[in-house]
Amino acid sequence: MKRLMSFAVGLLAICAGSGAFAEGAGPRAVPALHVAHASTAEVLGVAFAGRRIVSVGDHGVVLLSDDAGKTWRQARSVPVDSALASVAFVDDKRGWAVGHAGVVLASADGGESWSVQRRAANEDRPLFAIHMFDADQGVAVGLWSLVLVTGDGGKTWNPVVPPKPEGGKKADLNLFALFVNDKGELFAAAERGTLLRSADRGRTWSYIGTGYKGSFWTGASLPGGVLMAAGLRGSVYRSADDGKTWNRIETGTTASVTSLLVKGQEVVGLGLDGLVLRSADGGASFKASVREDHASLTAGLILADGSELMLSRQGPPGADLKK
Repeated sequence: MKRLMSFAVGLLAICAGSGAFAEGAGPRAVPALHVAHASTAEVLGVAFAGRRIVSVGDHGVVLLSDDAGKTWRQARSVPVDSALASVAFVDDKRGWAVGHAGVVLASADGGESWSVQRRAANEDRPLFAIHMFDADQGVAVGLWSLVLVTGDGGKTWNPVVPPKPEGGKKADLNLFALFVNDKGELFAAAERGTLLRSADRGRTWSYIGTGYKGSFWTGASLPGGVLMAAGLRGSVYRSADDGKTWNRIETGTTASVTSLLVKGQEVVGLGLDGLVLRSADGGASFKASVREDHASLTAGLILADGSELMLSRQGPPGADLKK
């Protein structure tokens, strides 16, 4: 189970030894510690809170940067010391994070402090991704097709059961990432080469097959009905017709892809073993390179100047915590 959980946050073996998702362990009712080495904690998710950058990761570590990733400091108060896999903000103050054992945290001060909205330690079903449409409406997804929907800013999180997939007895796919297209439709990247689509903010879902058999850990959309999904062993798939047909895009690598970043018609893929994929034609083709440090890249953002912030298993780049 531990290794499966590591797959599910899109990191495969790189966090299998961390114990972050060990079977049977729930988030303990103790806060994340303030430690000198927090800046090297494994990052699993990152988001903008206005101009601030907020990253979340192993051991409940939340890091904040107010200078485009040059310096970082640890959040003042986080009520759990277990892994947080994804984070989302709707403005410079209000944000949510999800993680191990179905925990949902909320912040009203730009990530400085957090409170628990939901904890389900007995279920042993982590949440892997969250998307907030606005301050009220949002969706979180996770292990074995776990889908939670809120319409009140997370005061309540209601379960939604997706339909069973074609040929399946029940909805049991692991849902690893969420992204939206320019029509506001929500997509979940999942196992077995599958995407799930919702046109009503997570309340009902349909399946999109791509012809791939492995797991997708990330996805993205571009204008004009272009959808992309990527994951295991350098696999990248692209649809130019809103998901009706799909093509496998040659990447020339077997390193797994953990994140897709979009800026206009440029697409940047980040992956394990220092993989960086770059496309200048809307994801129709990619050129692969490997960073000298071979850092396993786990999350990223496009900064205001158009450059990429790449975060890894070793934390933010060059991060020494600001006192």
